[in-house]
Amino acid sequence: MSQDNWKEEAGATPQAATDETAGMQKAQQTVLDNLVNSVVKEQRASRRWGIFFKLLTFGYLFFLAYLFLASDKLQLGDGASSLSHTALIDVQGVIANKENASADNIVSALRNAFEDNGTKGIILRINSPGGSPVQSGYVYDEINRLRGLYPSIPVYAVISDIGASGAYYIAAAANEIYADKASLVGSIGVVSAGFGFVELLEKLGVDRRIYTSGENKGFLDPFQPQKESEVEFWQTVLDTTHQQFINSVKQGRGDRLKQDPALFSGLVWSGEQALEAGLIDGLGSSSYVAREIIGEDNIVNYTLEESPLERFAKRIGAGAVEALSTQMGFKGAPLQ
Repeated sequence: MSQDNWKEEAGATPQAATDETAGMQKAQQTVLDNLVNSVVKEQRASRRWGIFFKLLTFGYLFFLAYLFLASDKLQLGDGASSLSHTALIDVQGVIANKENASADNIVSALRNAFEDNGTKGIILRINSPGGSPVQSGYVYDEINRLRGLYPSIPVYAVISDIGASGAYYIAAAANEIYADKASLVGSIGVVSAGFGFVELLEKLGVDRRIYTSGENKGFLDPFQPQKESEVEFWQTVLDTTHQQFINSVKQGRGDRLKQDPALFSGLVWSGEQALEAGLIDGLGSSSYVAREIIGEDNIVNYTLEESPLERFAKRIGAGAVEALSTQMGFKGAPLQ
């Protein structure tokens, strides 16, 4: 290689390096610009989604407020009518505290119906296997109290598929009881059931340890052998409750009851058999009683039900509510 050529190549090297550096800087700038643009776009999208969720949450809250006001209005006015009518109250499902057929719900509906000047008669439409004797007793006593305050408003119980145990307890407070010929009626008795795991624990080699203050505090423990004295005592509790049930039925039904001890044995009867035994007064539906017995076929339902707000809250679920609250920055407990 000649000296001139060496100088020419040597002189070109710094220029090539400069061009390469410039290219790298340009590429880095391009990457940086793309990154910045991506971050900006992501921030804009995040802000838009944030605004969307906030608007959605506000809309949800306004909707809940609307349902709350609407439900209050319905509960205050849905069962009230100045026109002549038959009041209908459903007793559906298990009779227990916090259930639809709780004493609180049934009693509140009864009071609303009795206090309405347009009520000509009240029908308790029963479809229940029974439940708590305490809840049933509350309703029974309140029916008798209200009948005393409003003697001109009769109460009729109408059993559809089943009116047994605590449900019949409630029905016995009515002026008259009606059912279908195939309805199941009665079951005037008290039951208490459980399991014993003593032998199972022995096979597993598990030692049950229980510490109490009070000689009988752990009585009827399913993991301990039964004591005859405890069983006898518990039977007296059941017998006492059963006798309370019998007394209430006899007080409500009076001479209409057939003198047959089997009526109070816990057996259940068909509507046709119940009529012969004096457990009911006739065969017929709610519309039949309203039309033919009360003489007013305009029926107004006074049954207390879940408000639209409560139903909507259950459907959407606590998880969805919590997610919306998080989007708004709220960290409080979700709606229950």
